[in-house]
Amino acid sequence: MHCLEGALRSYAWGSRTAIAQLRGLPAPTAHPEAELWLGAHPGDPAQIVTDKGSQSLLDLVDAEPERQLGRRSVEAFGKRLPFLLKLLASEEPLSLQAHPSAEQAHDGFCRENEAGIPVESPVRNYKDASHKPELVVALSRFQALAGFRDPERTVKLLEAIAVPELQPYAALIAGQPDSDGLRALFTTWITLPQPVLGALMPRVLDGCINYLSNTKDGEFAAEIRTALELSEVYPGDAGVLAALLLHRVTLEPGQGLYLNAGNLHAYLHGVAVEIMANSDNVLRGGLTPKHVDVPELLRVLDFDSVDIPVVEPEEIGSSGEFVYPTPAPEFVLARIDLSHSGPAEHRLDSEGPQILLCTAGSVELNCGSDSLELSQGNAAWIAAEDPAVEVKAITNHAQLFSARVGAPIA
Repeated sequence: MHCLEGALRSYAWGSRTAIAQLRGLPAPTAHPEAELWLGAHPGDPAQIVTDKGSQSLLDLVDAEPERQLGRRSVEAFGKRLPFLLKLLASEEPLSLQAHPSAEQAHDGFCRENEAGIPVESPVRNYKDASHKPELVVALSRFQALAGFRDPERTVKLLEAIAVPELQPYAALIAGQPDSDGLRALFTTWITLPQPVLGALMPRVLDGCINYLSNTKDGEFAAEIRTALELSEVYPGDAGVLAALLLHRVTLEPGQGLYLNAGNLHAYLHGVAVEIMANSDNVLRGGLTPKHVDVPELLRVLDFDSVDIPVVEPEEIGSSGEFVYPTPAPEFVLARIDLSHSGPAEHRLDSEGPQILLCTAGSVELNCGSDSLELSQGNAAWIAAEDPAVEVKAITNHAQLFSARVGAPIA
């Protein structure tokens, strides 16, 4: 068991206060802090902290895969940590994006390698050969767009905006209210010539303003308000139109959102813990100055309408441990809530490695003869060879997240 120092990532959409305050550091920070990576991703591995200094978790796993990961994980996922845990703070919207399936990621990675596109190229779509299912769990109220809503409800939304220029597009999906109709409308919008888009967008935004002026708490107020907010950050971006096709999601603290391959989504605002397969493959669809490959995005997207994919945790007995169920084989995420009024202690058994992240209060970890105190914002690495971890609340209330390897598909 060792302290784990995360790799801090600065992106324009991050927060100058949220991550620093959670870690007990001075705020505001000089630059926006967007993500704290806690894992062994080659792009930015976390550091194991020992009395002898720091060592990359990636190097440690590479040197001792079975001791660190366990035989079960190595046999299922190879000699690498199969998940990546993050602390995420979004002050402004992230790009509209989707992730490939395992087969799509493998094929895309090989195709771009054969084409000679450098892995670090800004026009590269596939940085690795892995898929990227992901789960985000809110620490604060968390806002997002995720998944195509029912086409018939989208027709009602477009009609509610009441702009004549939108009628041909509403008719496109009204005449075919299914996944093919959604594909046709999304493709049409995302490929609009700039002059056409430039003429359409102001009219749509005027319609949005009129809707809110007349019906502040109307059925589509949240979706329409979001489109106006996105247009302020990304004026003239076709992603603003695409956002009108997606579910508008609000997560309360403790709720999760699971995103499988092909799910078009964008995180809008809030602080969360995020876990994903150990991949950095992203296909962008707008709301970004970065590379957007429309044909490849269309190849990856799933246009089936879905229910809002909110994940409610399941408590294990009355132990204070809440597991977030997902179909992803690479990871399991659990939240442990402890208090002096009970339960104040919890035992964490795992067949493989764990990353523990304290998000509130302070806890004491006892692992064999080793003892470690984790305060809010700090993390620990538990190797597969380590004994079970006994967790004890130091403060009146403490919260801890446990990331571990999931169940491999038989």
